[in-house]
Amino acid sequence: MKPEPMLSIKRRFKELYGVDPVIIVSAPGRIDLLNTHQDYKGLPVIGISINLRCYVALSIRSDDNVCAFSDNLPGLELRECKCVFNINEVSTSNIERRSFCNYIMAIYKVLHQELGLSKGLNIYVKSHIPIGAGLGSSAALEVSLVRAITLLFNINMTVKEVAELAYKAEHDIMGIPCGRLDQYSSAYGGILLINTRPPCNVERIPFDEGVFVILDSGIRHRTADIHPLRQKEIDEGLNELLLMNDLPSSLKAKLGKHYWEPKWELLSEDELIPYIGRLSEVPRKRILFTLKMHKSTLIAISTMKGNTPSINKVIEVLDIPKVKIPKLTSRKDVNNKLRILGLIMNYQHELLRDLYDVSLPRIEEIRNAVLNAGALGCKLSGAGLGGSLVALVSNYEDAWIVLKEGLNAGAINGWIVKCDQGVKKEF
Repeated sequence: MKPEPMLSIKRRFKELYGVDPVIIVSAPGRIDLLNTHQDYKGLPVIGISINLRCYVALSIRSDDNVCAFSDNLPGLELRECKCVFNINEVSTSNIERRSFCNYIMAIYKVLHQELGLSKGLNIYVKSHIPIGAGLGSSAALEVSLVRAITLLFNINMTVKEVAELAYKAEHDIMGIPCGRLDQYSSAYGGILLINTRPPCNVERIPFDEGVFVILDSGIRHRTADIHPLRQKEIDEGLNELLLMNDLPSSLKAKLGKHYWEPKWELLSEDELIPYIGRLSEVPRKRILFTLKMHKSTLIAISTMKGNTPSINKVIEVLDIPKVKIPKLTSRKDVNNKLRILGLIMNYQHELLRDLYDVSLPRIEEIRNAVLNAGALGCKLSGAGLGGSLVALVSNYEDAWIVLKEGLNAGAINGWIVKCDQGVKKEF
């Protein structure tokens, strides 16, 4: 994806508001590569920022209104991309419904609460990240707007502070039960290991192998519709476990009544085996999912850092049936690091499908076509029940083949993406 020409943004801004923008900032979308649905549980996740970006242009108004507009938020009708509100309304507004205007209001409200923001603004947004596609479109808008406003008013802020304010706007103000993966990936950029339990440390992963292909299924989802149900199902399982009279106190100490409370990283499937089989089916699946995803992610992290185990060892540790091992893992032109990462991506997608129930028939059709075309691995990116798939291939020639077959199988759009930098000032 080519960078957005600043001249076109400046020209459009002046058409809308009659003045030139003072500042333009952009932030990237992201691939939800590993440990999907685990950031809200406080577990480590891996996100990759991509060269699909959201651009925000700003100027200060002379009145108390905030006016925001976007020509092209992918997936929204034009009438949904206009927003006007008075800054005096924000402090008393109940901002819960997910919409373009409410995201703008939520950012303004959190900056008003935290930094005393009280100026009218002209805002123009141009985004290349499709909405509801599992690529972090809302976080890119939040992060770019937070950074643009703070720069506009000469407020010094670290990247982590930008990410946290963006997270607060979505999680605390809008009440969307998200984790921190999206905001941190968009703010920092690159390939990140994000330890999502506060204080939320970030580690850059020096991984530059393979090529990623994104395929948009065209089925739109809402995080706010998916996360609360899965979180409730985990809570049910945890409470069933805590009611078991024979549950050892040492195990009980690692648990909690709510999905964010357990010390998941200290729990193992083996120690839960005598008890987890007594849970109701759905809560049992959700807890098993959490443990299996985390275990496989730790192997992937080690692999991406260069500590590459044998494929047979990975198969043994994760107990993957040999019939599920892609034939392409034996290709001579693919190194073990890519083979293992592809294997774990496939494993995690099947956990998302079978234990978290967030796949759909069209998703599976596209994924099967992609794997048959030569992808080493392919999994959902984002909350699921729609959205996008991310596929790993070893080279650009394979990437074009996989992209073509994914589109032929029903994807409405697709991109061969590159890892991109985080939020940045463009003008």
